[in-house]
Order: sequence, then C-alpha cells, then structure tokens
Amino acid sequence: MFSYRHAFHAGNHADVLKHAVLVHSLDYLNRKDAPYWVVDTHAGAGLYALDGEWAGKNAEFEDGIGRLWQSDGLPPLLHEYVQRIRRYNPGQRLRHYPGSPWLTLDSLRERDRLRLFEMHPTESEVLVKNLEQLGRTALRQTTIYGADGFEGMKALLPPPTRRGLVLIDPSYEDKQDYKRTLNAVKEGLKRFATGTYAVWYPLVQRREATELPRHLESLPVKNWLHVTLTVKKPSGDGFGLHGSGMYVVNPPWTLHAALQEAMPALTRLLAQDDRASFTLQHRAA
Repeated sequence: MFSYRHAFHAGNHADVLKHAVLVHSLDYLNRKDAPYWVVDTHAGAGLYALDGEWAGKNAEFEDGIGRLWQSDGLPPLLHEYVQRIRRYNPGQRLRHYPGSPWLTLDSLRERDRLRLFEMHPTESEVLVKNLEQLGRTALRQTTIYGADGFEGMKALLPPPTRRGLVLIDPSYEDKQDYKRTLNAVKEGLKRFATGTYAVWYPLVQRREATELPRHLESLPVKNWLHVTLTVKKPSGDGFGLHGSGMYVVNPPWTLHAALQEAMPALTRLLAQDDRASFTLQHRAA
C-alpha cells in the first residue's frame, strides 16, 4: 500500500500537465477578492530535491520540467508555470521541484486556506517538517491530515467561504483508486456543486484508466474540461506511463483557450517519439 513515493516522479511530464492546469486555476480564483479553500487529497511531501536519492533514481524530471526549463517563447500558461518553478531554483540549475501544496501556497492570499491529506506515514512526516520551514503564514493557512483524502475531503465540503478547488490525484497503484476517484467527485458535487474539481489520472494500459474519464464525462454537470497528453506510444509489455489526463469540473472559463494555445507546444516539447499527441474537450453551459 505504501510503496508509492511522489519523489520518484517529481517534475515528470504528468506533473507538468497537472501543475500547469493547477497554477492557472488558482490564478483565476485570485481574480475575485472573496477567499477560497483548496483541498488536496494526496499531497505528498510538498517539495522535492531533484538531485536526491528518490527523484534521481529514474530522473523523470529530465523529460518533464527539464525540457521546459531552458525553453524560450512559451505560451502564457506554460510560462507562468515555469516561473513558479524558478522561484525554487535561483540561478540556472534545476535542483528542486515544488509539489501541488507548495504551488498552491504560492498562490494563496492571506484569507485563503489549504487542507492537505497524506496517508503515507513517511511522506506525511516530511510534509509537516517541510511546512514548518515556511513560517507562520503558511502554518496558519494550512492544516495537514494523516488520513485518507477520499474520505476526509467530504467533511470539508462545502468550505465556509463557498469558493474552492479540490485536487484529486492518487497514485492509482491500487486499481480501486479509479472507482474511489469517481465516487469522490460525485460525493463532492452533492455537498459543493459549484466547486472546482481537478482530477488527474494516468494514461496506462488498464481498463480502469480508459473507463474513468468516460464515467466523469457522463456526470450531470454543465461545465467540464478534459485534456490529455500522450508523450510516447504504449510499451509493448503493457507497463509504464505513456501520458496523463486532467478532467476539471467547473473549470475556469479561461482554461480552455489557454490550453488550446499551450498544448501544441507542450506536446512538441515533451514528445518522446512520433506518437506524441494531445486531446482537448470541454462543455460550457
């Protein structure tokens, strides 16, 4: 159950897609003065050393953020994402990668709040220690739960502010995560129908990975966006990640246009073979 470690994959192509969408969504929430909450169901450790033991094992970041690091003329959505990563890497060398909790904290204003769930005992412990290094403001804004995010998020919805975003991005090592993700979105919408729900999922050769987005698209919601990025052809042995997707319920109205501009460039930059491609669909009331 606890074999998965976020650090193995920090900054890879899936993180690039997920976090670029997250940064844009948070910037959109900041357009209004009213405060909001962010609930992160699978937070990880928050900050990762790319030259450390875990991230350096497979160096997946080299085919992710590493390819964008020295790129000029990026579309606005990708440019803003890379600028956020640069805050943690003064100079030219890419050494650290901020996970979703740190990217969120960078966006939060004084009255906004962050609620983090992380079940992995080691990850949770490191997350707490990392957060303590950020100072009083981050500590005041953030609550960490060493609990199941699928279940824990229910008690936090709707947030007192009636504005918020829920990020759901389990490892999917357990195939039950696909069903639990779908149920979490359904339960969340019952409690907080106007909230934004950002679901990340892997493109792998597993039936559940194909069915999840289809089930999400069938939910009775008026506004959704679905983007996928494929970086290479599926492996012959049926294992491995060849891409990933983001499904967003109640997305920022600006997100579709931003992705239309960004995805051709992102596909070109992160392509690992001639099978690289993207899809982008949305429904707007």
